[in-house]
Amino acid sequence: MPLVTVKKKYQVVIPAKVREQVGIKVGDLLEAKAERGKVTFIPKSAVDREIAEGLEDIKHGRFIGPFDNAAEALKVLRAKIKKSK
Repeated sequence: MPLVTVKKKYQVVIPAKVREQVGIKVGDLLEAKAERGKVTFIPKSAVDREIAEGLEDIKHGRFIGPFDNAAEALKVLRAKIKKSK
């Protein structure tokens, strides 16, 4: 188990192996909790990262819609599939 040092501003570096196991990336959010004398960090980035990626797609025009109803969406999606074949 890797050890980390608490720096002057109470910063710690999460070891690469731990980051990789959990999937933590630069800019991700972590929820910090104190539980029974232990500090626990819970990644909260999965949803946030997906939202950010979705917003980037919209920003660059990589989307279809909006649709008034599900039937309209299905019609367009089926046409796109048919066209790509």
